Amino acid sequence: MNKKQLVVMIGLAVFVIGLGVALVLALLDREGLKGENQELQELKELAELDKQEMENDYERLTVQYGEMISQINNDSLIAQLTQEQLRTQQLLKELKEVKATDAREIARLKAELATVREVLRSYIRQVDSLNQVNQRLVAENDRVKDELAQSNQVNEGLRQEKQNLTEKVAIAAQLDATGITMTALNKRGKSVKKMKDCKTIQVNFTISRNVTATNGNRTLYVRIQTPTGAVLTEGTFPYENRQLEYSMKRVVEYAGEELNVTANWQVAEYLEAGEYRVSIFSDGSMIGTRTFTFN
Repeated sequence: MNKKQLVVMIGLAVFVIGLGVALVLALLDREGLKGENQELQELKELAELDKQEMENDYERLTVQYGEMISQINNDSLIAQLTQEQLRTQQLLKELKEVKATDAREIARLKAELATVREVLRSYIRQVDSLNQVNQRLVAENDRVKDELAQSNQVNEGLRQEKQNLTEKVAIAAQLDATGITMTALNKRGKSVKKMKDCKTIQVNFTISRNVTATNGNRTLYVRIQTPTGAVLTEGTFPYENRQLEYSMKRVVEYAGEELNVTANWQVAEYLEAGEYRVSIFSDGSMIGTRTFTFN
């Protein structure tokens, strides 16, 4: 083999080796790119799953707000819950429109989701607290209405009225009349024990402090029932889809603080001895009652 042939063979060998190395490197690059693409696809799928889970959470929170709204009877609280529900729906809309790969927007909406969840928890605690108060008021109201039903020899229609009244008891804004007293006064304004000497019936009571109640003018109706079941009547007021007789009416300005109220009935009829019942009404609900016995 001469020198020229040797050079050609060496050149050919170098070419073959170079071509082989190039092919190996190309295969390695292809496998690396394939691995990167697979990793990116997996990350994209994870982002989509995370976005879908967030959408499900927003939808569940929206439903929970709706359930709470349907279970309470407090206009102020309903308005607040409705506003939070609309805000949650708006955030859900924004989430559905954003791309799963938009990391900045996804992070913002995830932070908003945590805030919405915490706000809902606070309302749940508030509603639970109000429900406990309402249960006490309903229990007391049931007892009072049972006594009223017995004294008036009510029929099935009044038992239905009792059920309707229970459904309308306010959760937190309900006023509460306490410390109810009924005093028989003679013509000199002195307290007497015998109704035959009574010229004026004076009823005193206190509207309890309630910072959740709406401030402003409130109309209070005082209803006095005699031992025969008759009502000392000055007029009527709407109550449970009918007109109920009342004895005295007072319009007071309520500011959420304790308020003392006095109402007088000038006697112009014969009043017999026995059991008298005083009931106080406001905003379509009975807020206090008490029975008194006179000779």
